Amino acid sequence: MLNEFEFFHGLVLARLVHNTDRPIAIARFPSESNAGYVINERIGLFVKHSKKRLSPWRFSFLKEHLDQISAMREKLDALFVALVCNDDGIVCLSYSELTQVLDEQHDDSKWMCVTRRPRKMYTVSGSDGVLRFKVGANEFPPKLFGNHARPPRGSAGA
Repeated sequence: MLNEFEFFHGLVLARLVHNTDRPIAIARFPSESNAGYVINERIGLFVKHSKKRLSPWRFSFLKEHLDQISAMREKLDALFVALVCNDDGIVCLSYSELTQVLDEQHDDSKWMCVTRRPRKMYTVSGSDGVLRFKVGANEFPPKLFGNHARPPRGSAGA
């Protein structure tokens, strides 16, 4: 029996591999959940999905999810959250963008809501705020390798 998350996470990982010209190493981040991945030994990727067909898409973040995101942030050079909005697209948020909608206080649960009008960009809101700008569907995976990632530990500027 296949798990539902395998379809959505497979989409994220396939897009990552097929839309990047650079070599990619993907590993599972060790945790109880199946949501965390490590890209090229330094970039964290936490994946959530919504199987709702149309906007708005809602995502719940339990305390253990928030704790895992914090652990990934502490151990890796950069952290991103990929929100899979069924077959509409993937919203990719950097850690600093994530903290605009979910603060760093780990309550029992928090939520995020993603909306999109046809052929427009995504609007992201959450328990603790609203993202000040819209997110494009084409930002994943380039955002993982752009200026949003910090330099590797031990290099200049780290």
